[in-house]
Formats: sequence, structure tokens, C-alpha cells
Amino acid sequence: MVNNSALPMRRTGLRLSLLTLLALLLTGCGINNIPTYDEQVKAAWAQVENQYQRRADLVPNLVETVKGFATQERETLTAVMEARSRATSIQVDESILNDPQRLQQFQQAQGELSSALSRLMAVSERYPDLKSSQNFLALQSQLEGTENRIAVARRDFIQAVERYNTEIRTFPGRLWHSFLYSDLEVRANFEATAPDAEQAPQVEF
Repeated sequence: MVNNSALPMRRTGLRLSLLTLLALLLTGCGINNIPTYDEQVKAAWAQVENQYQRRADLVPNLVETVKGFATQERETLTAVMEARSRATSIQVDESILNDPQRLQQFQQAQGELSSALSRLMAVSERYPDLKSSQNFLALQSQLEGTENRIAVARRDFIQAVERYNTEIRTFPGRLWHSFLYSDLEVRANFEATAPDAEQAPQVEF
């Protein structure tokens, strides 16, 4: 004889088992990929911001150091500070990831600062006293390290955006995007630039 009191417990257990199985199936088919990749894009962008800001913070000290040995290079020094001003004047937050035009403006401004710093480093070769200054050598080393970190951060960001954008454009991510994550947009990415626009300034002598 079937114990009627046991039936509700069996049904509850069956429902829990089905829900667990469904959750595992959904997890396995990528339902969480889009928000996961979106967070990775944001984290990668934060690193890009941090490294560009680190470089911007080095520029005033670098300019002042060069000025102490090469006051006649006023035009080059002014160009560096103006490029820094343009690069730091662009308001940067997560919304820039949904605005290709703003991201392009940001990239262009940072490229102009890279070019200005390259010219400054080329000028400094004319001044042996400057090249042997401990303060200049320390700033040169910091700038070189920062440029390397910028390159890594940009690479990681580009890869994160490509992974995210691919996920929401291909199956099954496209389905999850339509049903659950339609508020998440395709992310803007860095574009290819002129050959020297994003080159690290030559800081080794």
C-alpha cells in the first residue's frame, strides 16, 4: 500500500532534482557568459584608464626636469603639456565603451601624447647632463615601464571586447542576449592607428 504522506516529499524531491539539472544545463550552455564577459571588459578598461593616468601623472615632473637642462626646447615642452591637457580633458567612464566616437577621440588624444613624448625623448639626447641626471633617469625608467603596462592593458582590453562582442553575436549567446541581456550593447573597441600613433616613446639611450 502506498503511503500517501510520502508522495508530496517525493514530488518535492523530483522538482528539486529537475531544477538542479536545469540549472546545470543552463550553466553549461553559456547563460552566464555575457554578463561575465561584460564584467571582464569593464575590468580591462579600468586598467587602461589606470595606466594612461599613471603616464599623465609622470609628464609634469618629466617636463620640469627637462626644462632645467634644456630651457631652449620650449616649443617641444609646450607641445607635451598641451597634448597631456587634451588627453586628460576627455571625461572617461564606463559609458565610453558604448560610444565609438568618444573612444576614438580618447585614443587619438593619447596617441598625440605618445608622439609628443617621443619628440621630447629625442630632444633630450642633445643634452648629456640631462641624460646623466638621476631624476631624469628615474623618470625615464618609470615612463618606459608605464608604456609597457599601457601596451599590455590595451591588448587585454581589445581581447576582452572581442570575446564579449563575439558572444552576443553568435549562437547560443545571441539567444541569451535577445531573451535576457538585451540591455547590454555591443562594446566599442580600440581601432587600428597610424603606425607611430601608439608606439611607446623611445626612452632607452
